[in-house]
Amino acid sequence: MNLSERLKSPIFKTLSASADELGVRCCVIGGYVRDIFLNRNSDDIDVVTVGKGIELAEKVASKLGKGCHVSVFRNFGTAQVKYHQTEIEFVGARKESYDRGSRKPIVEDGTLEDDQIRRDFTINAMGLSLNKADYGELIDPFDGLGDIEKRILRTPTDPAITFSDDPLRMMRAIRFATTLGFHIHPITFNAIYKNRERIEIVSAERITEEINKMMMAKQPSTGFRLMDETGLLALILPELSALKGVDTKEGRGHKDNFEHTLAVLDKVASASDNLWLRWAALLHDVAKPVCKRWDDRLGWTFHNHNFVGEKMVSRIFNRLKLPMDTKMKYVQKLVLLHMRPIALVEEIVTDSAVRRLLFDAGDDTEDLMTLCEADITSRNPEKVRRFLDNFQIVREKMKDLEERDRIRNMQPPVSGDMIMQIFGISPCNTIGQLKTAIKDAILDGIIPNDYAAAYNFLITKAKEQGLEVKDPSLAPAAE
Repeated sequence: MNLSERLKSPIFKTLSASADELGVRCCVIGGYVRDIFLNRNSDDIDVVTVGKGIELAEKVASKLGKGCHVSVFRNFGTAQVKYHQTEIEFVGARKESYDRGSRKPIVEDGTLEDDQIRRDFTINAMGLSLNKADYGELIDPFDGLGDIEKRILRTPTDPAITFSDDPLRMMRAIRFATTLGFHIHPITFNAIYKNRERIEIVSAERITEEINKMMMAKQPSTGFRLMDETGLLALILPELSALKGVDTKEGRGHKDNFEHTLAVLDKVASASDNLWLRWAALLHDVAKPVCKRWDDRLGWTFHNHNFVGEKMVSRIFNRLKLPMDTKMKYVQKLVLLHMRPIALVEEIVTDSAVRRLLFDAGDDTEDLMTLCEADITSRNPEKVRRFLDNFQIVREKMKDLEERDRIRNMQPPVSGDMIMQIFGISPCNTIGQLKTAIKDAILDGIIPNDYAAAYNFLITKAKEQGLEVKDPSLAPAAE
């Protein structure tokens, strides 16, 4: 099969001319070729040569000229050329062997087939020749094209060896199955299960990179089910694995919180491409196994799982080497608050409760509501309709109160420094108590969110604590 019409870009012509001038065998390989058959766009090009990979990169860069940047990694025998939005990776054909204690290969020069057989999956082992003599010719010794047509993931060689040598490939199999909608071949699947404990030699950063890519799929639940079925989930995210199953007592059970979590994750994924909102969906009920209790009157309960879950988020993020910055705090906030809107719709929606939710959620209010609406996974359509209708009431009240009271990200109109100046006092607990009293008065609708009302309320509260105004200069102007 010749696909020269798919290699019309001037970059490929430059690669071809440069390879022939150096007299080296050269082809584009891997994901770029795979994506041609999957009708997916790709700006990343992997080029393999039989010898002279770095020399080829330097020659291509010199021909492309302005706007081209080349990076050479001589210790690894590789190079990278960046040209506008395109990245080209160059590597000499090689064969690899592994020490069992490491996924870093011992590398030797090899043939083109040596290079193809070391690839992770047959669909990533296909090459297209860039030499003039057979330009665009498909080089597919392991029938990767057939596997694309069957939508199957297989390894070019014995999968037990493939996954034992580089256990990260087990996560890559699950990620590709999830993002491409492929099935893992049964023999390949069994090899993942048998080698699952080898994942322990892979760094958390590399595992998490695969999970994050999997999380951005249209239906990320597929990946977590595959992780569970292969035994990887219990090793990587045991907290999720613990959500599985239903306990029954006195004929009363609870929902399978693993299946519920995956349903919520997929619903959030259909509504938002925010990776961290998806993480919040994945972890929103993570503390339920810890908090599960039997109550003779209520049945199974999970009291305070949102509070415990908030604390668990930081431990999970730290272990997986996920960012411990504002992204982690965002996920913590949504896990902590995800019960609040649901509690609102089960009760009378008061202005005070909505103001407090707006204050606590701040700029993440909309994401919180998206998560909470996804959290309604009942099979009772009447119950779902009732909850969603009530959520709409909450949203409308939020909009009205936000326009009127400007609660989101509110800071009390009177600051701690101002309180010290007004009453001539030094830093102490009383200042925090007065600030909290002003905030609560605004959130409860006792006073409006403006300076004059807050100042007058402050003076009244301060008198109750025996404080007198020492500096009246901050008093609001009389109307």
